[in-house]
This record gives sequence, structure tokens and C-alpha cells, in this order.
Amino acid sequence: MAQIWAGTDIGKTHHHCVVLNAEGERLLSRRVLNDEPELLALFADVMALDENVVWAVDVADGMAALWISVLLNHGQHLVYIPGLAVNRASAGYRGTGKTDAKDATVIADQARMRRDLTVLRPDDEHAIELRVLTNRRTDLNADRTRRITLRGQLTSVFPALERALDVGNVGPLVLLTGYQTPAALRRVGRSRLETWLRNRKVRSPEALAEAALEAAERQHTAVPGEKITAQVIHTLAKEVMSLNEQITEIDKLIAARFREHELAEVISSMPGIGPLLGAEFLAATAGDMSRYGTADRLASLAGVAPVPRDSGNISGNLHRPRRYHRGLQRVFYTSALISIRSCDHSRRFYERKRAEGKRHTQAVLALARRRVNVLWALIRDGQCYQNNLPVTAAT
Repeated sequence: MAQIWAGTDIGKTHHHCVVLNAEGERLLSRRVLNDEPELLALFADVMALDENVVWAVDVADGMAALWISVLLNHGQHLVYIPGLAVNRASAGYRGTGKTDAKDATVIADQARMRRDLTVLRPDDEHAIELRVLTNRRTDLNADRTRRITLRGQLTSVFPALERALDVGNVGPLVLLTGYQTPAALRRVGRSRLETWLRNRKVRSPEALAEAALEAAERQHTAVPGEKITAQVIHTLAKEVMSLNEQITEIDKLIAARFREHELAEVISSMPGIGPLLGAEFLAATAGDMSRYGTADRLASLAGVAPVPRDSGNISGNLHRPRRYHRGLQRVFYTSALISIRSCDHSRRFYERKRAEGKRHTQAVLALARRRVNVLWALIRDGQCYQNNLPVTAAT
């Protein structure tokens, strides 16, 4: 039974820890450097107050990783309260100001009063590695998306070529590393452009060269700023190609690491879940369903279970949740979309929901919710998904 509660407001360079007793009285308040010696000293001082401690934090990874590891390595009971919940709870406490000490007090007091907070547990090495890799892939993909602004740059000087090219493919990007203006394309000519593309192993160089030259013939006006814009397009195209290569390499690492996990075969047996989505699922959950208690709680965390917003005489007013794990929602929603094309059971379920009057998004979310139950049961039982289960004869 806990006797004291220690709340830590997590910061990048410093944390602030406040310890409360059962009556809510403050026993300790300290700002500490995010450094192991100071964290260990804080841990020792809190344990000297009472060994029955519940620790609470408002960040569950990143800049809190060292502090969380210190606590979990010492076998401490650690709970997580989201920063948004801390912010809203702060309005119920005295004073309108915001300080690290006040936030740490709110965290400790919420941990003292609530019994529904998420308990943090050590993740296995597989889950941590997959989290690092999938987070890195997300960053690379975001960088690539930002650099696809070369479309806007290209439209400003050569709109006909922008319409003719799909810069999501490698061939058009290769073309843009060499030629960005109509005059440059006309000068090189079709024959030499085809040879240039072929030497760079571009697929269907003839068709690409024809499309580019046709666009060049449609524009003979040089737009102001064309020269410097062409240089920017050249740079952006090379950066996108480099990012594509990095994403391809990290996809291979993710797939290889995912297949080494003990649950890989079970998870990937679900229609619509491949190595990438499976890795994202493990990165978010570590494959430990006991953390959530029921499939309903996992569905709520993933944002695929509607929540009621009833008031007075109004009931049955269901809406999508505002707080959920966006990574988990991506796993279940995206895999549901894929399964509609690849799995007869999923397609029939989707079509039935559409026939009931559901919009496309609502039908996909309903399918995603059903798939949470299925995946939960597969992991619980350690069994792979089967499309055609044997029919038991009636006796």
C-alpha cells in the first residue's frame, strides 16, 4: 500500500519532482538535472521518506527515458498521466499561474487520487528497437513530404512539365536532377534525353522523354526567377531521391527485426498487416495485451471505438474519441483498408456496413474495431489467423 506519491514534471534538461503524503501534504519539492547521478540522488532521498512509493510522470518516452529506466530498473511502481490531463486538472487547483512545481504537484496528487492511470512497465529490446526504427521512418517520410514542395516550384516556372510528371516515381526525379526548364529540354533533344535517362537506369526512358519534350514544346516563355528556381528544383529532387533510398533501407531493417519477434507470425497472419504495420503495432504495444486488460481498452486507445457524449435527455450520442494513440489508429485503420481488397470476410463486413447507411470512413472504422478483437484473440491464444475455419457438423 502506497504511503507517498512522487510526481515528476518532465523537462528536456531538468525535471521537477514533488512528493505528497496521504493527506496531500508536500514532503519534498526539488528541481533536478536530467542526469543519472542527480536522478539517483533524488531517488535515494524519496526512498528515505518512505519505501512505499507510487511514482508518476507526464511523459512516457523521449526526454523521460532515463528517469523511467532508473525507476523501472529499481523495481518501482510507475504510472503515466498524459500532459493534457495534467493541464486540465491544473484548473481545479489554487492559483492561475503555471510552474514546474505546480505541475509536479498536480501529477503527484492525481496519482494519489486516481486508480485508472496507465502503469508503465519495462519494454523488451525488440519493441524498443522497433519503436526507434519506426519513429525514424516517420521522420524520414515527413522530410520527404516537405521536399515534395518541388511540385510548387516546378509549377511556378514550368507548369506543363509538373502536370506530365509524377514526382512520386524515381524516373521523373532523375529527370529533374538534370533538366528543369523547357529551353533546356528542347536543347538536349529527344534522342540524347532518352540516352541520358537510359544510362541512369530509368524505367521506360522513351515514354518519359516523350512526355517531357511534349511539355517543353508547349511553353516558350521564360518565367522570371527561372534560373534560381531550377537550381532549387535540382537540389530538392536529389534530396527526395536520397530520402527514398534511406526509407527503403530502413524498411528492410524494420522487416528483418519484426520477423525476429515471437509474435511476428501471429500478427502478420492477419489480412492487411505486413511487416511495417506489424512493427508499428509492436512498437506501440510491445505485444503485451495484459497492459490493457481487455480488447475494448485497446480499441479505445487506438481511437477506433466510439465514445458517448450524452447529456440530459440525449443518449446514444456517439462520437470519435479526441484522445487516442495515432500510431495505433494508423495500424488498424490502414490494415482495414487493405483487408477490404484482400480478404473476403473483411470486404463483406464493409459492404454490409455500407448497406446499413454508414459512410466509407464509418464502415472502415467499424471494420477496424472488429479487427482489434480478432488480433487480441490471436495474440492471447498464440494462434494464426485462418480464412476458412472448418465447419463443425451438427450432432
